[in-house]
Amino acid sequence: MLATTRPSLAGFFEGSNPIAPVHLGTRYDMSGNFLPEPGNTVVSHLVGGSLSEAAIIKVRERMLAMPDADRLAFTPISSLHMTLFQGIIEYRRRLLYWPSDVPLDTGIDAMTRLYLQRLEGFEACPPFRIKTIGVTPNGLTVAGATEEDRAVLKAWRDALSVPFGYRHPDHDSYVFHITFAYQIRRLADERAAAWQELFDESLSFLEREAPVIELRPPAFCSFKDMKHFEELLVLG
Repeated sequence: MLATTRPSLAGFFEGSNPIAPVHLGTRYDMSGNFLPEPGNTVVSHLVGGSLSEAAIIKVRERMLAMPDADRLAFTPISSLHMTLFQGIIEYRRRLLYWPSDVPLDTGIDAMTRLYLQRLEGFEACPPFRIKTIGVTPNGLTVAGATEEDRAVLKAWRDALSVPFGYRHPDHDSYVFHITFAYQIRRLADERAAAWQELFDESLSFLEREAPVIELRPPAFCSFKDMKHFEELLVLG
C-alpha cells in the first residue's frame, strides 16, 4: 500500500492494484471512448444551475486539469447523477442482477417496457438529501446528509427491489456515488501524493460550498451507454 494514500484509494494505483479496470473493453476503450452498454436504472440527476452543481463541476475541472487525467475516461457533465437503484444491464445477465421470473435472454428494450409497467403506481418514499463524504478518481462518494436521510435511502432501495425483482449482493452495503470518470489505466505510484492532495482539498471545498447536494427527484431511466440517462418515469 502506498504510504501517502488512504486504504480506500489504494486500488486506483499501479503498485497496489495492477489488475485492469473491470469495465475496460465493455463500457469504454483505451482511448476513453464509451461503448454501447444498454440498460436501465433509477437515478437522481444533479439540479442544473444549482450552487452544488457548480461546485461539483469545479471539482471535476480540477481533476481534468491534472497532468495524468488522460488515464481517466470522463463522462459528460449532463450525465452527472447519483444511482439510487441499479436496473439491468447488457453485460450483467445473471441471477441476483436480473429478475428470476424473466428469461435471461430478454431484450433490454423489452425489460425497460416491463419495468415501466411494474413501476406504474409505485408509491414513492420521502425525499432525501445527500452530502459528499469522499473524493476518488471515479468522482464523489456520497451518503445521506443525516441519519434520517440514510434511512430514507434504504427505504427507497428496499421498495424498488420489489418491482425490479432482485436484491444485488451489496443491496444493504451499496456505496452511493456520483461518477465523474472511469479508469483507463491505474495512476502511477509517484503521483499518489498529488492526487491525495487534490482529493483532500476537493472534499473540504465541497463541504464548504455544497454541504448538501441538490438532486432532482428519482427517475427510472434508460441508457445506451454511460454518456446519457434518459428519464422515462419520475418516481419522486
